Amino acid sequence: PMKAAVITFPGSNRDGDVAKALNQAGATMTHVWHADTELPAGTDLVVIPGGFSYGDYLRTGAIAGRAHIMDATQAHAARGGYVLGICNGFQIACEADLLPGILVRNANLKLVCRRQHLTVERNDTPYARAYAKGQVIDVCIAHGEGNYIADPETLSRLEGEGLVAFRYADEQGKVTAEANPNGSLNNIAGIYSPGFNVLGLMPHPENLIDSLVGGTDGRGLFESLVASKAA
Repeated sequence: PMKAAVITFPGSNRDGDVAKALNQAGATMTHVWHADTELPAGTDLVVIPGGFSYGDYLRTGAIAGRAHIMDATQAHAARGGYVLGICNGFQIACEADLLPGILVRNANLKLVCRRQHLTVERNDTPYARAYAKGQVIDVCIAHGEGNYIADPETLSRLEGEGLVAFRYADEQGKVTAEANPNGSLNNIAGIYSPGFNVLGLMPHPENLIDSLVGGTDGRGLFESLVASKAA
């Protein structure tokens, strides 16, 4: 089975949820502390979970992006290993140069915490095979600094190389300004690295893996990953 390592930083609070989602999908889990210098042997996937690492001091993800374990995570990604950054984890991945661009304060300067529809931009990646291309999925968002920005050159490269993973959309899958919860450029909710082995996304797929809590649309991401290991 896929071996996943979930990093815990001071202030991480979603590490348990993502571990549960991966377990449900059939992965085996280990927890890694931010001060560790090595990933467990045989790690396939590193997860940088949501929360408020270091209380979001300096900038969100700035201190965590320089943690000891991130050196090992960068080396893992460079070898083609999977890295998944969710919410604060997306911010940390950008700060650690695993992904381009940066996440800044929401356009309305308010924290948003609600259900949100996304479009699946492509499904030929290790993270999205359980979805259909263009599928509209219903997930949760909870962030104050989820506004994705990048310079024009980076943005055109992301778009040109098909590296946008998910976009904020309405229930019909229309990508509109009204459906954008935070002002992100081009309604970007998540992006891939050029090798498609690193994914950063603001929404929380691990929130919706059980119909008892109102939906299962997040489950496909974890099932896709575990199946990618088997493939």
